[in-house]
Amino acid sequence: MTCRDLWKELCSFENLFLAYKRARKHKTLKQYVIEFEKDLTSNLSELQAELEFKSYRPKPLETFIIRDPKTRKISKSDFRDRIVHHALCNIIEPIFDKIFIYDSYANRINKGTLKAIERFEYFKRKISKNNKKKCYVLKADIKQYFETVNHDKLLLIIKKRIRDKDVLWLIKIILDNHQAQALGKGMPLGNLTSQFFANVYLHELDMYIKHKLRIQYYIRYVDDFVILSKSRQQLEIYKEQLNVFLKKELDIELHPEKTNIKELSRGTTFLGLRIFPNHRLLKKSNIRKFEKKLKRVCTEYDNKEIDYDEIYEFIEGWIAHSTNANTYNLRNALLNPLEKQFSGEMSTKEYNRHLKSAPHL
Repeated sequence: MTCRDLWKELCSFENLFLAYKRARKHKTLKQYVIEFEKDLTSNLSELQAELEFKSYRPKPLETFIIRDPKTRKISKSDFRDRIVHHALCNIIEPIFDKIFIYDSYANRINKGTLKAIERFEYFKRKISKNNKKKCYVLKADIKQYFETVNHDKLLLIIKKRIRDKDVLWLIKIILDNHQAQALGKGMPLGNLTSQFFANVYLHELDMYIKHKLRIQYYIRYVDDFVILSKSRQQLEIYKEQLNVFLKKELDIELHPEKTNIKELSRGTTFLGLRIFPNHRLLKKSNIRKFEKKLKRVCTEYDNKEIDYDEIYEFIEGWIAHSTNANTYNLRNALLNPLEKQFSGEMSTKEYNRHLKSAPHL
């Protein structure tokens, strides 16, 4: 619990301006951002007043279906609502992040998929004595996680750290804006707050695993997690214990088809990679997803909806991920045509990097 005036900090113009800058990142050419910026000070002041007087109400979510590789329903908030989400997370995320376990890797500074994969490799080498001993991995997934998060339980967890009634009011307003299949459940995929709340909710699982079961080799990325052990039997026991805990304490359950136990030597699918003892491959669905998104961002660039910086950052991120697998030939095949297509462009990131590496005259 904190004695800070969190609501005052959240509603401050400085925080809302910072939230606006974060919400507009990579979207400066979007029409809705341009419209908001035409009277930026007035729009932020109006949002500030709505929050202070608690008259703020989010607009209905815009929902669409994507199929890459699996069918998912993505819900998109209005731009001004995304500013509110950033404003909320700016204030409360640091409070929670410092209590999260080391091996929770999603949506956290200096974490991410690459760090999680590196940690998996470290655990794999350590427990198998450099692949000399037979070991096993429990690969687990929560069934329909974002659609089944219980709002009442989530709010009880948040109240352990946040006592400010106004901040709690705003959190409830945001949660209630999503219409799930079951009343009082679910969070929209695609919202910043959903990603943050997902970590808060499963922090309870992290605590159970680390402090009650005392499991050492555990890594979680949102609702996707792995446990490594020398004993298949022990992992079977853990699997049952975890399912009981999740159902009783968090009103969620393990996905029966996506939760399994395998020998490490047979390879583990984790965070877009197929990890084997001596090599790693990208999942085919990951490659298809990259190709599909690349085609989309190139079309948006041609239509002047985004600038080259966004394409560059997307490609840079994929390269960073793909270099964790044996993908030299694949990267050449996919990226060489892009060098010709964008040979006349230079990202500001590339330009700044060039300046830093240039000799001082």
